Amino acid sequence: MKRIINFILIGSMGLFSCKKVIDVIPQSNPNTTTYYSNPAEVRAALNGVYNGMQKPLFYEWQVSELRTDNSKQGQPGSTASTNRDLSDLDMFTPNTAHQGVYNYWLNTYNNIRNANIVLDKLGVIYDPAAGTISFADIAIAISDADRRQLAGEALFIRGYHYFNLVRLFGGVFLVHKPLVPNDGKTMNRVAAADIYKMIEADLSTAASSMSAAKFAQIPAATLGRANSWAAKGLLAKVYLTENKKTEAITLLQDVITNSGYSLRPIYADIFAIDKEMNSEILFAVRYKAGGLGLGSPFANTFAPLGTGSQVINGDGDGLNYPTAELDTATNGDTRKATILSVFGTGTAAKFYVRKFFSQVILVDDAENDFPVLRYADIVLMLAEAQGYTPASIDLINSVRPRAGLPLYNATTINSVAAFEKALSKERRIEFAFENQRFFDLLRFNKTMTTITIEQTMKDHFTNEYFTHYRLYVAPAPTLQELYDATTPDRMLLPIPQREIDTNTQLTIPQNPGY
Repeated sequence: MKRIINFILIGSMGLFSCKKVIDVIPQSNPNTTTYYSNPAEVRAALNGVYNGMQKPLFYEWQVSELRTDNSKQGQPGSTASTNRDLSDLDMFTPNTAHQGVYNYWLNTYNNIRNANIVLDKLGVIYDPAAGTISFADIAIAISDADRRQLAGEALFIRGYHYFNLVRLFGGVFLVHKPLVPNDGKTMNRVAAADIYKMIEADLSTAASSMSAAKFAQIPAATLGRANSWAAKGLLAKVYLTENKKTEAITLLQDVITNSGYSLRPIYADIFAIDKEMNSEILFAVRYKAGGLGLGSPFANTFAPLGTGSQVINGDGDGLNYPTAELDTATNGDTRKATILSVFGTGTAAKFYVRKFFSQVILVDDAENDFPVLRYADIVLMLAEAQGYTPASIDLINSVRPRAGLPLYNATTINSVAAFEKALSKERRIEFAFENQRFFDLLRFNKTMTTITIEQTMKDHFTNEYFTHYRLYVAPAPTLQELYDATTPDRMLLPIPQREIDTNTQLTIPQNPGY
């Protein structure tokens, strides 16, 4: 049964000011000073941190999948500001005040704050100079095993958030403990290397602190919570992103050999709402339908616009629109029926994302969980880390039978370029619309020799220009203008302008190209 989170502890940052100072806290009102007196209260607050992962995920597809060859803004003729904002992300031309970018940034830092409060109460201290984490004495009566498990879960979530931030924005603000508002004004961006140093510390500590029970031995009550295997898998992706292939290989082999997780024989079963937290899901952001405020919005968000209740109750928004390229790439692949679908025929046909679809009673209240890390990811990352070898080809082949596709051999993959093309395509389809493609393409710039994100996206603009981008309301971009915006600088998002403008004590540098 899914957790139903009915308590969310709000963090300690002040949101309002007042001329009078009231220094007596009503004893009936829990706060970050009086709360966290026992393990149950810490667990309740940690549940709030898990729940806090939903808000940034609502915007994550906009800043990741939409900026790939899998997705496009589906209404090129629209003049609505929300659609134009999506178009700007799609074409790598967001301005520094982009609302979606700011919403993602704000919600991510809000949940980092929540995680930091839990970590502080558990006595977890990060030393930025040494890049290490230590545990101080605390007053809470809790066993060391429980304390480390709870701390590991919070560290995993903090590491996950910072991993997304550093890949999307580069060097950001390194907030590793609770702050009061004025403290934030004295904190500037740090180098990306310093962010990665803390991510590594968070995830390595989480991996050594949390349960390492094999999948079959995980109690039903804790399914869905982070564990040692999730931390090792995510840390391996961090290492691979940093091009630390040797370190990544060690962790990936450990997960494959010892975790008890495995591939599901039927691709659709991975995402089925009656098979959640199955053997392929190392970690997912969880949702619960039923009018609790915890349902997934993506079934409605991604369903085709203007179809009434013919596809989903309450109509769809038609966003995260699958590209014609992806439609073609999935022909003959049995995964296609799970990944995308089409409503209507001929020129009226509307493609839409099917992967997170279940029928809803209430709008934006679907049951579907959203995978963050899957066993197939572990397998294909190991192939990527090992490079062009027979063993790596075997790893790619391990996910192809359930796609109904023939296996590769030494004839079909006979060079580094052929291997990299096959692996890139396999990951593209396997994880389509799981917000992996953009991060994959960024990483390929380091881990591969023949694939770059810039050239991939230029090819995408070429392929889709006459059927999509040239139809934008005047002035429609030229193909050359799309090429010109596809630069290494523009692979990073702008630091939200509000962060720069509201700080009166420091000059916050903007990312180059904005």
